[in-house]
Amino acid sequence: MEILSIAFCIAIIGTLFVMDNIRRRSDGGAKHPPGSFGWPVIGESMQFLFGKPEKFVGERMQKYSTEIFKTKILGEKTAVLCGPHGHKFIFSNEQKYFTTFRPYPMQHLFRSYKKNAKADADAVAVDEMKAIRQPGFLKPEALKNFLGKMDSITRQQLEAHCTDVIIIKVSPLAKTLTLTLACHFFLGINNPGRIARLVKYFDDVTVGMHCMMVNFPGTIFYRANKAADAIRKELLIVIEEKKRVMMMQCTAGSPLMHNDDVLSHMIAVRDPTGRSMPEAEIADKIMGLLTAGYSTVATTITFLMKYLGLNPKVYEKVRAEQMGIAKEGELMLEWEDLSKMKYSWNVICETMRMVPPLQGTFRDVLTEFTYAGYTIPKGWKVYWSVSTTNMNPNYFKDPQIFNPSRYDEGETPPPYTYVPFGGGPKMCPGKEYARLAILSFVHNVVKEYKWEVIDPNEKVEGDMMPEPQKGLPIRIYHH
Repeated sequence: MEILSIAFCIAIIGTLFVMDNIRRRSDGGAKHPPGSFGWPVIGESMQFLFGKPEKFVGERMQKYSTEIFKTKILGEKTAVLCGPHGHKFIFSNEQKYFTTFRPYPMQHLFRSYKKNAKADADAVAVDEMKAIRQPGFLKPEALKNFLGKMDSITRQQLEAHCTDVIIIKVSPLAKTLTLTLACHFFLGINNPGRIARLVKYFDDVTVGMHCMMVNFPGTIFYRANKAADAIRKELLIVIEEKKRVMMMQCTAGSPLMHNDDVLSHMIAVRDPTGRSMPEAEIADKIMGLLTAGYSTVATTITFLMKYLGLNPKVYEKVRAEQMGIAKEGELMLEWEDLSKMKYSWNVICETMRMVPPLQGTFRDVLTEFTYAGYTIPKGWKVYWSVSTTNMNPNYFKDPQIFNPSRYDEGETPPPYTYVPFGGGPKMCPGKEYARLAILSFVHNVVKEYKWEVIDPNEKVEGDMMPEPQKGLPIRIYHH
């Protein structure tokens, strides 16, 4: 039996090689970008996922081209467009040449209610964003009403984690805080104990969004599936609870305040036929929104604390700015205060340049196009990555040095070289939400605390989502 199994595996591999060669020949005489598709089926996915995406991209830019190269990752033939010209081309041609593409692990995790997610991936992605774009939850006027609560939750979390302790780990604090904020904003719940139980699940889901789809115990994808199931189960309970509250409001004759949070809106909204959204669909979409509002913000806060701890002069300048705002006698942050945090925002921008909270995203090629003299066929994928510019000395002087002043007026980076939130029609819709959450954190943490990083050389793990190996322990002091 063992010999037959080995022979069967060899036969499959041989067949895949033949099929791959046929596909390569079927591309005709088109001039495709330089690069390599790697192994049959898996392509260069292993190097991409486990060799750090920025290293993967940088090595191939050096080997093949600084403008464009081809590869095969996560099962897809992919063209990587590099540098500011590549960024501009992608952002300027959304829906003309490109449309949204989410890797199949991500589709699987967040679309349990869709039996044929691959066929309508873009339609589903667009539909998901309508849940928060159309009602205007992420518009400034809506976020303005949430700022006070965001400020209050941040102070509560800092007090809970930093009172009467000397050493804390920043990463767990940042995760609990950002998940608490996201749950309050999207779900309308504020139960720290309930939310803290979900942090590990969201970590597993976040890692599983970009991985090999190998689903057996011990694999990343298996853990992500289990975590997604656990989150979905909890969300279905929350949905039932929310429905009961809304029903009681209707019974009591009270006005239905379904615009207070995204979940209430999803429950109340009806399509043109009068059909409400199924609970399974609501749970999947809310899980996707929570993940988006959790991982990238937590990553930025974590590394912001690291760089402020390692750069005392920068810390003092940030604190002076924030104390100037606090001296005006306000008990809570006001919307107008955010415009006074220019240097603090520069520090956040520099943190995201040094450690991008998201390495890049994928697009599906709608129609064949030519770029830099090369043809990209319909059906390929395009990948853009911030790492093609962030550490390039041609765009950022001394890129290895943490220097928030590089964003001062007159010294801003060239266009399309600094794009942490993407650009064009597909720019991250949660950009303003993330800005508020991080600035609120900075305001509260520097007012009350000072800290030092215990291990400045702590190793950073993770591929698409970086994280300090030990959670970034710091020694913290109360002012």
